[in-house]
Amino acid sequence: HKLPSVSTILSETKSEEDKAALAAWKARIGAKEAQNITSSAAANGTKMHSILESYLRGRENLELLEFEEESDLAQKMADLIVAEGIEGKIDEIHGVECNLFYNDPKGFAGTADLVATYESQLSICDFKQKNSIMKESYSSLGEYYTQIAGYSLAHDKVFGSTITQGVILLATKDLVFQIFRINHEKLKEYQKLFLARVDKYYSLINK
Repeated sequence: HKLPSVSTILSETKSEEDKAALAAWKARIGAKEAQNITSSAAANGTKMHSILESYLRGRENLELLEFEEESDLAQKMADLIVAEGIEGKIDEIHGVECNLFYNDPKGFAGTADLVATYESQLSICDFKQKNSIMKESYSSLGEYYTQIAGYSLAHDKVFGSTITQGVILLATKDLVFQIFRINHEKLKEYQKLFLARVDKYYSLINK
């Protein structure tokens, strides 16, 4: 049966503060400009993910020969993540673009960018691109953590694993690399937060 994605659950259960902040941003710069920025970021992120997937699978992406300026930025961001966040850090790759699901009356599904033993810990790794640097205080970082927590729950359910760490590897358009981690007790906290969001989602759709 069909399951909602982790992304859908998080999108539909955003806090009122986050919804208000997004609406204020759109009002400030205009709906058309907001759509342009969002679409450009999504396209760049998709290309960056594709390059990283090809790298991790050990195959050359021939489409790189046709890259335009925006795609060239995606290549540079992917190269940055490889150099700073992947090379020498991964002990073993267990899955790339790993399809996961949590089969339950309140189930969910998703696709993890990378499941790997990352610096000796079984980890869900997520690749992110951002227009500017990420700060610990940003609510969007909490959403990234919650997303990874959902993937970790699904992976443990499907494979009988014990994911102990979530790793976010982020590159900005100005080519600044950042890494964020949640592990052990912090990961468990975010797993509980995600399950609360799942409950909220199902409450909303069952009204």
